[in-house]
Amino acid sequence: MTTNVDRKYLEIKSIKDLIEVNKPSKECKIDLVDPPDFQLNRFFYKQIGKKHRWIDRLLWTDKEWINYINNPNVKTYILKEKKELVGYFEKIINFNNLECEIAYFGILENYFNRNYGGFLLSEAIKKSFILGIKRVWVHTCSLDHKHALKNYLSRGMKIFKSETITVN
Repeated sequence: MTTNVDRKYLEIKSIKDLIEVNKPSKECKIDLVDPPDFQLNRFFYKQIGKKHRWIDRLLWTDKEWINYINNPNVKTYILKEKKELVGYFEKIINFNNLECEIAYFGILENYFNRNYGGFLLSEAIKKSFILGIKRVWVHTCSLDHKHALKNYLSRGMKIFKSETITVN
């Protein structure tokens, strides 16, 4: 069975355009995963992606995961509430073009509807611009969480490309 999927590409070109969301609680914090830990990336990818048809990495071997996360341009950040895992984002930085892609982003289902997504996205954007990046971009699609596009737009991102693709 084939499905039509609407995909949107969004960008933000200045930290001045960022509409931030404050921390949902005093106990939450975001940390860079350093040293990289492919098990964390794989955990979040599988847990968040299972409802949104994230399938491209499901067949990756440990070695493929390790190679990916050890790329110096790939950075993973984890959001925690006290010691509990809440969400994550992966960014891929292109220092030649001064661009950063938020490649994967999500919140575990237990933390939906509590402003964690808006806060995490605000921090993902800020942490990119702090590096001297001039453009942060992301893509989302109709298979992602129903509030994903709204979150990106509400943080000040603008759609720069739309397309419909067919997936099997």
